[in-house]
Amino acid sequence: MNKIFEKPLYPYRRHADQNTMTPAHHPVVIVGAGPVGLCAAIDLAQREIDVLVIDENDKVSFGSRAICFAKRTLEICDRLGIGEKLISKGVQWNLGKVFFDERQVYEFNLLSEDDHKQPAFINLQQYYLEVYLVERIRELQILGARIDIRGETYLSEITSDWVIACDGANSPIRSMLGLDFVGRVFEDNFLIADVTMDAHFPTERWFWFDPPFNRGQSALLHKQPDGVWRIDLQLGCNIDKEEEKKPKKVIPRLRAMLGKNVDFDLEWVSIYSFQCRRMEQFLHGRIIFAGDSAHQVSPFGARGANSGIQDVDNLCWKLSAVVQKNAPASLLQTYNTERVFAANENILNSTRSTDFITPKSGISRLFRDAVLELAEKYPFAQPVVNSGRLSIPACYSKSNIFGPND
Repeated sequence: MNKIFEKPLYPYRRHADQNTMTPAHHPVVIVGAGPVGLCAAIDLAQREIDVLVIDENDKVSFGSRAICFAKRTLEICDRLGIGEKLISKGVQWNLGKVFFDERQVYEFNLLSEDDHKQPAFINLQQYYLEVYLVERIRELQILGARIDIRGETYLSEITSDWVIACDGANSPIRSMLGLDFVGRVFEDNFLIADVTMDAHFPTERWFWFDPPFNRGQSALLHKQPDGVWRIDLQLGCNIDKEEEKKPKKVIPRLRAMLGKNVDFDLEWVSIYSFQCRRMEQFLHGRIIFAGDSAHQVSPFGARGANSGIQDVDNLCWKLSAVVQKNAPASLLQTYNTERVFAANENILNSTRSTDFITPKSGISRLFRDAVLELAEKYPFAQPVVNSGRLSIPACYSKSNIFGPND
C-alpha cells in the first residue's frame, strides 16, 4: 500500500494584533479557513487588499471530503497560484461510466477536445488543496489567527469594514444573524469510505444503479492520489449512523463490492445526508456569505466546493474595487444576484440528480429503471440518465451588472 500523506499542523503563534493598545482594524476579515475562505484570502491579497483570516482549527480537513475539482475551478486556482500543484498531484479524468445492475448502459466524455490547458476534472483529497492554499497564503504573507474551540479568542477585539463568512454549513455567523436556509432536506443516507488498495480499475468515474453488491441502492467509485479510492454507498433512510460506521459493518459492504481477492485498508469513514438549500440573500449589510455558509447541495455532480470557489471568483474583484474606492458598494449587489442565480442552478441540477438516484415513489422508480434499460441500446434515452450532472460554470444570463434587466 502507498504511504498516506501526513497532514501538517499549524500551531498557535502570537498574532501581531494582540500587541496593539487599541483594536486592530482590517479592511476585510474572512471567517473560516476551508477552501473557500483560503481562496478568498489569496484572491484579495493578490489585489493588494489587507485581509485577516480567522479559524478555530490548527490543521487541514480530515478525510477526502470534496475530491472532484472541475475545469473552471482549476482555471481559478491557476490564477491564484496553485494550479500547477493541483494538476501535478491530482488524478485527471474525463470519462464516466454508468451501470445498471451489472451492465454498462452509458458512458460520457466531459472533455472530448484536445489541447485544453486544464483537464475536465481532477480527483484530489480536500486536504491537499488546503495545504497548497496555506502554502500560497504564506508566500503572500497573509495574516491569520486561530480562535480557540472553547470560545476564548486569541484576538481580544478587532474591527473590519467587511466580513466574508466562509464558516461552513453550520455557520455561526448565519445563526447569530438569525438567518436560515430555504429549500429541501433529503432523508437518504450515504456511506463514504476512503480505502487504500492496489487496484487496477481505470481512472474513470463509475456509478452503479441497483448493483448486486448493494441491491436497491446506488454506488460510486473514484480514484484519488496515493492509492486511495473513494467509495460512496447508498444506505437508505432510518439507519443507525454510528453502527453503520463501524468497521464490522463497513468492511463486508466493501468486500462485496470489490471482491474477495482485492486487499484494501480502511482509511476514513463517514455517513452523510444532505440538503439542497440556500440563504435567500448572500449579502447582509457588510457581511457577505460564500460557499457552504450560503448554499448547500448534494454531492452528486461535485457542485459544493466548486461552486464555493466560483463564489470567490465572482466576489473578490468586486470587493477589492469597493475597498479601493474604484466602485460603489452597490457593485456587491451583483455578487448577490449572480451567485444566488448560480446557487439556484446548482440546487436545481442537484435536486434532479438526487430524485433520479433515489426515487421517492414506485412510479418514479419505474420511470428511472425504464430510462436505464433504454439507455443501454438507444442513444435518445442516454441524456436522460442522471447520475449527477457534473459542475459547469454558471451563465449569468440575467445579471444586473450593466443595469436593470427587462
